[in-house]
Amino acid sequence: MTTYNTIKTQLLREQHTWCVTGVAGFIGSNLLETLLKLNQKVVGLDNFSTGYQKNLDEVQSNVSLAQWSNFEFIQGDIRNLDDCNKAVKDCDYVLHQAALGSVPRSIEDPILSNAVNVSGQLNMLVAARDANIKGFVYAASSSTYGDLPGLPKVEDKIGSPLSPYAVTKYVNELYGSVFETAYDFKSTGLRYFNVFGPRQDPQGAYAAVIPLWTAAIIAGDTLFINGDGETSRDFCFVDNAVQANILAALAQGEASGEVYNVACNARTSLNQLKDMIFSSLQKFDDDVQVPEVVYREFRAGDIQHSQADIAKAEKLLGFEPSHQIGQGIDQAMPWYLDSLKEEQAELA
Repeated sequence: MTTYNTIKTQLLREQHTWCVTGVAGFIGSNLLETLLKLNQKVVGLDNFSTGYQKNLDEVQSNVSLAQWSNFEFIQGDIRNLDDCNKAVKDCDYVLHQAALGSVPRSIEDPILSNAVNVSGQLNMLVAARDANIKGFVYAASSSTYGDLPGLPKVEDKIGSPLSPYAVTKYVNELYGSVFETAYDFKSTGLRYFNVFGPRQDPQGAYAAVIPLWTAAIIAGDTLFINGDGETSRDFCFVDNAVQANILAALAQGEASGEVYNVACNARTSLNQLKDMIFSSLQKFDDDVQVPEVVYREFRAGDIQHSQADIAKAEKLLGFEPSHQIGQGIDQAMPWYLDSLKEEQAELA
């Protein structure tokens, strides 16, 4: 039995209260669903800036009435300390996912990214410290590696940031370290590498590549690829990120208070990715057509290649990715087909 399966069995016997910030978002709502199915209590905080009520509604439809009754929602903002204090009150663990993602968004509005990602995290740390939270986990980012050459990326070696977003996520780690030194309050950072899966928003200017391309292929639209398509990423299915959060929150001893890569230690090029998405969609919908592809300039702030060394998380947390990219895409595509067709029907 894996460490994660052992932990899940333990949680089914022991009920705790978890605070999930960004609970109406992509990763947050997946955390919520998993925790409720483990019969845990969850207090969720979200301001709906990038999260959606429909994500919470979907979770409600996927769990039992008794499990849903264990969820309390607070509409609030991590930039407001009072909201943070209210959210963590009487909680055991905090999974801090609320943030403004996207490198391009941060380049366009660095002040807003800093306010949410830095000041917001500081508020959550203060609130969690004062509430004597047992385990605090926050969403860090692979963007912290910046211009560091060489692969795979190892946690103790980073380069210079390439975007305001990367700066904010590095500052998150610095605050985490300082809170341990100054207040003896430990927090664990998870450097996510291109997390994807159901409920990841395909709409808007800052949509991630997998949902963006999936929606385009389903709609018969053109795929736009930044660069020559040989840019590569370590794509990580959301179930792997959920696993890492739960393992990190419950970590003890030397495993607690660290920063970990969360990925699969693999690389997929954008050219490979488009073929994988199309092939997967074809398994579930015969009407899907081969997409037209247009290559354009590289995007400012992007790195060429990314791949994570996950040995530290494997050793200290017992982390074992349950899904490689192909498995994850096959699991995600039916959700996108159902979701996007439902939206089209509502607009018709």
